[in-house]
Amino acid sequence: MTTFYQLHLLTSYPPANLNRDDSGQPKSAMMGGALRARVSSQSLKRAWRTSEPFETALKGHVGKRTKRFAEVVKDKMIAAGKDEKTADEAASKVAGAFAKTDKEKPVHTGQLVHLAPSELAAVEALAARLAAGEKIDIAAESLLGGGESAADIAMFGRMLADNPGHSVEAAVQVAHAITTHRVSIEDDYFTAVDDLEPRGAGHIGEQEFVAGLFYLYLCVDFDLLTSNLGGDEALARTVMKALADAAVKVGPKGKQASFASRAYASYALAEKGAQQPRSLSVAFLKPVTGDDFLDQSTKALESARGQMNAAYGACSDAEYKMNAVDGEGTLEGLLAFLGA
Repeated sequence: MTTFYQLHLLTSYPPANLNRDDSGQPKSAMMGGALRARVSSQSLKRAWRTSEPFETALKGHVGKRTKRFAEVVKDKMIAAGKDEKTADEAASKVAGAFAKTDKEKPVHTGQLVHLAPSELAAVEALAARLAAGEKIDIAAESLLGGGESAADIAMFGRMLADNPGHSVEAAVQVAHAITTHRVSIEDDYFTAVDDLEPRGAGHIGEQEFVAGLFYLYLCVDFDLLTSNLGGDEALARTVMKALADAAVKVGPKGKQASFASRAYASYALAEKGAQQPRSLSVAFLKPVTGDDFLDQSTKALESARGQMNAAYGACSDAEYKMNAVDGEGTLEGLLAFLGA
């Protein structure tokens, strides 16, 4: 039977613009007839996998997502005295081994490609051989593969339309974070003073912001995660802990210099079991009101969980709760539960 880990987080952000839409406003969504602030799963995953806690815990197991990986071939060949046309042709062939190349710039792929450390190393090694003048049939080289050690690919998957055999199904599902309560997006009118002309404003502008308490839900298929990592269960446990550590501490960096919107989760509930997973977003279908959103949101979340258990039977086999405001549980305990 499949083992699932689920993580429910409540994190409060002060005025901020963590994740903007195409007009520059904080992203939002209608839920329960009320406007909620929203942070997309894409921005959350990006923030986590590029964070210091994640990279420190998983050093050597984090890949790169880029269109430009074949540039190293061109750069090394030109540095070794090869002509640009020859270098471009070789780089284009390397890029084409992963995905269709960009029509405008053939040394780049047309899509972002998530490469495992071993694949990046294989491209680097091939670039060095080509720069040294070795005659190589690039199409016959085994550049793709070995992604079993890439933690971020194992978690979030990758799609290679032109090499579907090397696509990876994501083991981690991340919901869009939403506020537990109704919000209104506000405008910040600001001026900047010219230091050499302090009279009046040198610049006038506006930026939008929103504040709120966000509910975030994650689900991890632990068996698929382990399989994606080549059966390395010890690494899968490390990945689980690194993911949770980043999720409770790290948010998107949008407008960070303007708002200093760094926040830790105030509440975390981790669940483990073979039961079919379920989000607890239904707890906030009716927007939380009152003067203590965190307390009301915590009670609503735990009430919804209890009601689900009463209706369906136990929805998990084990749980661990951390409530930083009430002094219940610790991050160390949470990570130990996830890594046990």
